[in-house]
Amino acid sequence: MAKNGLGTTYPNPMVGSVIVHDGKIIGEGWHRKSGEPHAEVNAVNSVKDKSLLPQSTIYVSLEPCSHFGKTPPCCDLIIKHKIPNVIVGTVDPNSIVAGTGIKKLQENGINVTLGILEKECRELNKRFFIFHNEKRPYIILKWAESLDGFIAPVKKEKKEPVWISNVFSRQLTHKWRSEEQAILVGTNTVLDDNPKLDVRDWSGKNPVRVILDREGKITDDYFVKDEKTKTIIITEQENLTVTENCIYENAIFDIRLTKTIVHILYKYGLQSVIIEGGRHTLQSFIDAGLWDEARVFTGNMHLKEGTKAPVLSGNFHVKNIKEDQFKLYYSHD
Repeated sequence: MAKNGLGTTYPNPMVGSVIVHDGKIIGEGWHRKSGEPHAEVNAVNSVKDKSLLPQSTIYVSLEPCSHFGKTPPCCDLIIKHKIPNVIVGTVDPNSIVAGTGIKKLQENGINVTLGILEKECRELNKRFFIFHNEKRPYIILKWAESLDGFIAPVKKEKKEPVWISNVFSRQLTHKWRSEEQAILVGTNTVLDDNPKLDVRDWSGKNPVRVILDREGKITDDYFVKDEKTKTIIITEQENLTVTENCIYENAIFDIRLTKTIVHILYKYGLQSVIIEGGRHTLQSFIDAGLWDEARVFTGNMHLKEGTKAPVLSGNFHVKNIKEDQFKLYYSHD
């Protein structure tokens, strides 16, 4: 149930909740969007006979909150309805919660069981945990390569992508974009392909565009500067005009650049980023060890020459999407 909130709950985590009475589910809910009721609230509200709550158990995948944010504390609701048993998947890593919810429930005589399916609950909110524990976004690398190991041809007639993967893989890529908070590409990808970096082939919110443009080569006629989506341009250029949807961040393009990028994304509260190219950008994150997943398509074609694909080693999971092969790598498998 919590997974239904993937891509819509930021900056909040995905949370699901179920209420059980006498071995039967009497209520369930999940957090849909920041500012809207949390999972526990939706679960309690779904219970038709509230008189059963004092003899029930509420299961929740993440520690109930104990503070006032955009919504009241879920702990107070549980205490109000005298639900005697709370089963918690994992502690909330956010410093404003981090165990205080559990403590408050216990101080009010509620029996709290912690760490049930904890590994699965942490995996569910891997973006949220990485962001709060490591002070950086969850980093996903993505590219498509030909059967002979190239990600782009030598020459192109038009400034648009050369599709190596099939239409199903491309639609899946747009679904992924809707699930992450940011998308990042380098200068050459913009100059060569003029990408929109949106979710036009899927339903969902466009990610924040993050563009590397060291020397200010990307002019206003490129899609990434159309101001339709919030865009952060990382550059060495100074005194540039900032608008509501086009923000400039200064960085030194040296060996520390990947860490600088990660710091900038964290500063803007971006919990996840999908990096789509080009080769130099992708390889720099691989070489720095700054990545969590890599999603690699191999299309059913030969380019014979062109830009070589990034080099990545390690274990991977593989499946086929029509005629494409898809490999999924984890940095910590």
